[in-house]
Amino acid sequence: MTVCTVAVDAMGGDRAPGEIVNGVLRGVEELGIEVLLVGREEEVTPLLPSPLPSGISVLDARDVIAMDDEPASAVRKKKDASIVRCAQAVRDGLADAMVSAGNTGAAMAAALLRMGRIKGVARPAIAVPLPVPGHGYQLLVDAGATTDVSPEWLVQFAIMGREYARVRLGVDEPTLGLLSIGEEPGKGDELRKLAYPLLQAVPGFVGNVEGRDFMRAATVDVVVTDGFTGNVALKSLEGALRSLASLVFKVFESSPEARAAGDVVMPMLLDAAEAYDPELTGGGVLLGVAGVCVISHGSSSANAIFKALSVAADAVRADVPERVREAIANAR
Repeated sequence: MTVCTVAVDAMGGDRAPGEIVNGVLRGVEELGIEVLLVGREEEVTPLLPSPLPSGISVLDARDVIAMDDEPASAVRKKKDASIVRCAQAVRDGLADAMVSAGNTGAAMAAALLRMGRIKGVARPAIAVPLPVPGHGYQLLVDAGATTDVSPEWLVQFAIMGREYARVRLGVDEPTLGLLSIGEEPGKGDELRKLAYPLLQAVPGFVGNVEGRDFMRAATVDVVVTDGFTGNVALKSLEGALRSLASLVFKVFESSPEARAAGDVVMPMLLDAAEAYDPELTGGGVLLGVAGVCVISHGSSSANAIFKALSVAADAVRADVPERVREAIANAR
């Protein structure tokens, strides 16, 4: 089997380049992959062992796209940015996939401009796995790539998400639902009402789902929505989980009796809470581009980058872009 090479944006993310490099070192050692670290050589190389470990190479890139940069214009102006050079490495065959914890919009723009879009795909979508404790994961598509969509694009998101669910979730016939404000077909805004009858032609479609259906067993495998709503939903879930965790800690610190109970219960709660750790997902895959692009959380640690490398390698080995291309072509 050919060794998978992943181009990693060493300068992207709140904790770059240190945590990025640490995640890469673990990935090369444990995953059997090779990594092309892309970034300012004088900042990246000192963080690596000497001599350079087998399977790691460094590609110097002088520019950095900040989190607050306007994505599309930054990608066009900063042609030597690490995130742009990652996408270019995939296009030029130097790498099989790219991973970035940097500016999400810039990662998407770079992938689109350098790798290109799969024929027949109108707009890309980010597929983010949401933990379902005891039952693996559920996919949210789109989590923020395309904010303003048409009903027909939601159908494409569903087709792409369902195909990717076969790889990421290991489900032969994934079920999917349209995120709305009620289960009935007539519920929702104009977009949802127009998309519903179109989605009925997609295998696996079971109808509308609501926000309460996230991260629950016995619901759908893939939740389809526009990028604006999906991103709000994703961040709402993250915020709610943080608030709940904070509340639990405050309760256990509220009295001597509560602290005593916490000594017994807290280890079990922490063990159960691991399923909700976003670091375990590694990031979302950008569906619809002609290459593998994994977009990680901006605060990604070395562990999250390691997981993102695993996700990228799995997507390459499963040939996700080609599977998406075939699914879109068959649906036309």
